Amino acid sequence: MTTTSVDVLVLCEGAARTYGDGSTATVALQPTDCLIAPRDRVALIGPSGSGKSTLLHLMAGLDDPTVGTVSWPGIGQRDSLRPGPVAVIFQGPSLLAPLTVEENVALPLILGGSADRPAHSAAREALARLELAELADKLPEEISGGQAQRVAVARALAGEPSLILADEPTGQLDRANGAIVVDVLLAAAAHAGAALVVSTHDPTVAERLPDVWEIHSGRLTTTRPKEAAWSR
Repeated sequence: MTTTSVDVLVLCEGAARTYGDGSTATVALQPTDCLIAPRDRVALIGPSGSGKSTLLHLMAGLDDPTVGTVSWPGIGQRDSLRPGPVAVIFQGPSLLAPLTVEENVALPLILGGSADRPAHSAAREALARLELAELADKLPEEISGGQAQRVAVARALAGEPSLILADEPTGQLDRANGAIVVDVLLAAAAHAGAALVVSTHDPTVAERLPDVWEIHSGRLTTTRPKEAAWSR
């Protein structure tokens, strides 16, 4: 089936990112052409410093390409990405220490203009969906690292996203907790009907997603079947 522009959640056309100028310039991402369509499940693999985070930040609208363009045909303009259509989950859960779990999940919605009551209602629903309701009144210091990362997924899910971008979401977790977080991400994406892109250098995480993209030294290679991606 041919993908039309309205079916494309994010489109990178020759998008590249360089930091610094002159002799001190660092090319973080070579000119890149790629797209994410609804319900895609993509593992973006590569070693640390290969450009995975840079590409995800461009897709999320958190950074600007030095050259080329990034657009969101099926979503809208950049200023409409968050909270809501595009959710970003980082390596660390980034929970605010003075706020309860429920307040942390509700905060992006409130900052985005939602009233307190519907924001907290959406937060409680997202926590319940991920079986975290019992943590709602706890502070971040009172929960485990694995629980905190699952709360970060709930925070993303509360905005009912069309696209979930997870940047090394298991990087600070042990194998068991990492597997739980991947389970939660896949279930959350399925529930929301959202596309999911997970950057990782862990083969056991990438094995959970059907499509594998490789990036090395800032250059994204052609997408390939998983068996070929791990054959080297």
